[in-house]
This record gives sequence, structure tokens and C-alpha cells, in this order.
Amino acid sequence: MHIGLVGLGKMGGNMRERMREHGVTVTGYDRNPDVTDVDSLEALVAGLASPKVVWVMVPAGDITRETVRALVDLLGPGDVIVDGGNSRWTDDEVHAALAAERGIGYVDAGVSGGVWGLKNGYALMVGGDAADIAKVQPAFDALRPDGGGFVHAGRVGAGHFSKMVHNGIEYAMMQAYAEGFELLEKVDLVDNVPAVFDSWREGTVVRSWLLDLLSEALKDDPGLSQIRGYAEDSGEGRWTVEAAIDNAVPVPAIAASLFARFVSRQEESPAMQAIAAMRNQFGGHAVQKAD
Repeated sequence: MHIGLVGLGKMGGNMRERMREHGVTVTGYDRNPDVTDVDSLEALVAGLASPKVVWVMVPAGDITRETVRALVDLLGPGDVIVDGGNSRWTDDEVHAALAAERGIGYVDAGVSGGVWGLKNGYALMVGGDAADIAKVQPAFDALRPDGGGFVHAGRVGAGHFSKMVHNGIEYAMMQAYAEGFELLEKVDLVDNVPAVFDSWREGTVVRSWLLDLLSEALKDDPGLSQIRGYAEDSGEGRWTVEAAIDNAVPVPAIAASLFARFVSRQEESPAMQAIAAMRNQFGGHAVQKAD
């Protein structure tokens, strides 16, 4: 297979390398001249044999939308566009309809694996028509872990929707580990918190790759004193909560973990200031003066 890959950042660059290691010919395009294989999107498309498959691996949002529109103008009937970024599934429906006007197939691929994917493989959740997915299958097989990690989740949008829910679950799992860490650190009882987390990695029901990563981080910095307690969100946690509201599905753990990330960005919490003020008013509880 010969595939075009747009976007050669932390994820895309490693994906290009893994596909090449597994026998897939990859032509990559990136605005960074130090990593690109060709100097333009037009050159990338021109060098592919039909049916042409171009995988887009750029940040979700306007950059992805612009890239997909440009590819629709460059590709032809029977070709396939794959969006492997963290796009919202509603964008997939728009892009698939736009591509279909030119007879171009469209596949959305939720990709999980991070910087470890080059070595361990990437979990792939894909949406689209089976005939279009079949044209991309050699690339999927090269990227996924040995023995699994691939699912045709459903029609267009199903791949990114599945990845969105995956990331919402990830938020909640990370928050639970983080709260457990804070409680263990807080009490004057547990002598070696990093060792406790490390002991959970084998034989317990809470073992996971996330736990492995936290345990390794604690070995490097036992009190996590070198890391600021600030956590961004990529958008998928928000979309998961919005989808849950739209479908009347209770997701209290995921919602709480998303809001906890918002709290992490506040040097002082206005809500907690209001609580302190109210406690002082009704009960005369002591308040700490702001600096």
C-alpha cells in the first residue's frame, strides 16, 4: 500500500515510521520543512496511485476542516480521506457529505496510543463505509497492536464518537487515581506512597496503563513537586458530557473529572471564596484573608 499522510507531529511522525516498518509506503506532508517528504499537498496527492488514500493527522478544528476541503478539490472518485485527528463526530458528517459530492470516500479514525504508539501500536476506532475502510485496511493493520486494537465501530462519525467516550472514561480514571494519590499523601500514616501505587500494578482490579504511567512518574518525582497542578482538556471530555446531556445519560464521574480540570486552572477559586464568605456570615466561621 502507498498512503499519503498529512501532519507529521508527535503522533503523525511516529505513525509514518510504524507504517513504514510494517511494509506500507508512506509519503508525508507537513508545513515543517525538516520533516516533510514533499513540499505541498498537491505534490503528495500527485504521487499516489489510484485509488488514493490520504490520512489527515493535524489538530482538530479549523486546520482539519481546511485540509479536508483542500483534499476534496484534489482527489477524485474512488479515493478516500481518513481523518485520524480528534475531530468532533458532527464534523465527520459534514466532511463525508462534502466528499461524497465528488465520489470520494470518507473514514473517521479515533486513534489512541500517544507517544508510545510507535512501539506498542495504536488502538483504532473507525467509522465509515466498509468498502472505504477496506482500502485503508493495510494501514490500519500496520498501526494497530498485534492481536487486536481495531474496530469498525459503525457509520461515519462512529469512530470519533467512540474515541470521544474513550477519552471521557480516561478523564474519570485519571481523576480517581489523582484523588487517591492526594489522600494517601495527606494522611500521616502511609510512609511510601509511590511504593503503594507500584504495588497496585500487579494482581489488583485497579491496574491499568494509566496506573503504570503514574507509578513511573512518582518514581522520578515522588511528591510531584516538579509539576504544576494544571491540566488542560482537549475538548473531548466536554463533548462527552454534552452528548450525555443530549441523550439523557448520567455521567457524573466523567462530568466531575472535567470540572476538576477547570478548577486546576484557578489560582483562587471564586466559588470557594463565596462559600467561605457564607460560612462566615451564618456561623461566624473564621476566614483566611487574601494576600
